[in-house]
Amino acid sequence: MTAPAKPIGEFVCRVRENTWVNPEYKHLVLEAPAAALGVGPGQFFHLLCPATATEAPFLRRPMSVYRSDQAAGRLEFLYKVVGAGTRVMAALEPGDDFEVLGPLGHGFEIDPTWRRIVIVARGVGLATLAPLVTAAKAASIGVSAILSARSPELLMSADSMAADGADVVTLTDAEGSSDPAEVEDLVRSLVVTTPIDAFATCGSNRLLALLQRLGAEYDIPGQVALEQTMGCGLGMCFCCVRRVRTPDGEVYKRVCWEGPVFDLQEVIVP
Repeated sequence: MTAPAKPIGEFVCRVRENTWVNPEYKHLVLEAPAAALGVGPGQFFHLLCPATATEAPFLRRPMSVYRSDQAAGRLEFLYKVVGAGTRVMAALEPGDDFEVLGPLGHGFEIDPTWRRIVIVARGVGLATLAPLVTAAKAASIGVSAILSARSPELLMSADSMAADGADVVTLTDAEGSSDPAEVEDLVRSLVVTTPIDAFATCGSNRLLALLQRLGAEYDIPGQVALEQTMGCGLGMCFCCVRRVRTPDGEVYKRVCWEGPVFDLQEVIVP
């Protein structure tokens, strides 16, 4: 696979908002130049987290785009605060400068002949797949979204996906509704009652394995956005390789460069 089609740039953006949306995730809104906003669903930016008196992140942090609004000049990220890099990000305030590199990677591909797709997301996938729903709406493609989280307060993107016309079902561990068997029943019911042209997923290896099995059974293609630790984000350091299947056998591909979105069936689940 060749390099990403859209030009890559390094941009200094201005923080507009950086607010908590639940106990674990924050919503970062940046004022960004037009050259940074030509980003497709599933692509990501490499974020330069500035050092503070107590934190000094060494590497940039890869993060999928939550929203990109060219008319408003806004670039948005939904991120979980888990380590040094995201703790520094959590401390950013309106008016601060923040450097981003991108857009990077290959995102989701949409076939204009599709009638309806099913997306299944959990965790960070709730943010990663939101732009795909927006793109599907623009292409007049229906979406059935099955969204999973540990608890109701950690469910994200459900309202925005519904506003984009998706039929949304939410499942949580706390309510005992997110078991893979229940997800499988939901997906099967959609497949047998509605013409489904593709699957998409992100955020859970169990959900990936489930959709691989159902995709093979019903001959439905799909795509998956992978999460991976990255060094350069530009395909040079080979820090982010994942083992995948090809017609010539198993090989390693770089998530930052050949991905992060891959064909559903080629990814080998760890």
